[in-house]
Amino acid sequence: MDRIWVLAETAESGPTPVTLELLTAARAHASTVEAVAWGPDTASIAGTVGEYGATKVYDVGDLAGALPGAPVAAAIAALVASGDAPDAIFVPASYDGRDIAGRLSAKLDRPVLTNITGFAQGDGQLTTEHPVFGGTLVVTARFTGDGPGIFVVRAKSFTAERSGGGPAEVVAVAPGDVGATGAAKIVERHVEAASGPKLDEAAVVVSGGRGLGAPEHYALVEELARLLHGAPGASRAIVDAGWVPYSHQVGQTGKTVKPTVYVACGISGATQHLVGMKGSKHIVAINKDQEAPIFSVSDLGIVGDVHKVLPALIEQLKSRG
Repeated sequence: MDRIWVLAETAESGPTPVTLELLTAARAHASTVEAVAWGPDTASIAGTVGEYGATKVYDVGDLAGALPGAPVAAAIAALVASGDAPDAIFVPASYDGRDIAGRLSAKLDRPVLTNITGFAQGDGQLTTEHPVFGGTLVVTARFTGDGPGIFVVRAKSFTAERSGGGPAEVVAVAPGDVGATGAAKIVERHVEAASGPKLDEAAVVVSGGRGLGAPEHYALVEELARLLHGAPGASRAIVDAGWVPYSHQVGQTGKTVKPTVYVACGISGATQHLVGMKGSKHIVAINKDQEAPIFSVSDLGIVGDVHKVLPALIEQLKSRG
């Protein structure tokens, strides 16, 4: 492939981790990698995205409180229509990324490949890998026909690696015509109070499930995570039950994590949960049911009551200072 565009999302600290992962993946499959970004100071990320392989950043602008889906998709569609089209567009499987991909699909009349965890290339075309049935099988797919392919990629599927490139060139592009959708505005933002590392960036994740028995017992998970300098996570079951916020959820419909150590406390190991954490380097499972599926992916399994095991672990860590 000659050119791949990467939808570059930013946070307070710069490009998001998945953006850097996609830039790294794009470098492996194209001679030219470029980014599409938006925000009040896109020029500030030019150095970072350049380090990870982008030679150019298309800046859609500040957007002034607008939802990014419509204007960013319209801007990309206008660039493609002008003849400045890449061979592929890599999009993170985030809220904004999925919104932009869907709108762009409609504007370009092109299908979208989603939930991608791997790429292979042959005959100048990308073949994608998609885990199904909880990751027990992998389906491959590819686009046919002309036009840029739209690829929505799951976070943590690739390792972000610097290429040593210089700052990317920043090119301003106008947001496209968004019609009635332009009336939608962000009127307020709520940032959840949190301490410690982010769930999807933490080197250690301690997650709790229905086996904890009651919402108040989740405090054990939080304390163990704090002592291990990690982040607390959760299964979908206790998120749906209202014990913890959705932002804590690990799994197919939550966050994908890939820490050095993952501790599953009272989690049976449904396939939907395994999809989001089985890429962890070391998995420790604590469950009183020795037949629990979580033990099939764990490196260390503890058959026991979490209400006895967790306090003992916490006490040992505290005694070591």
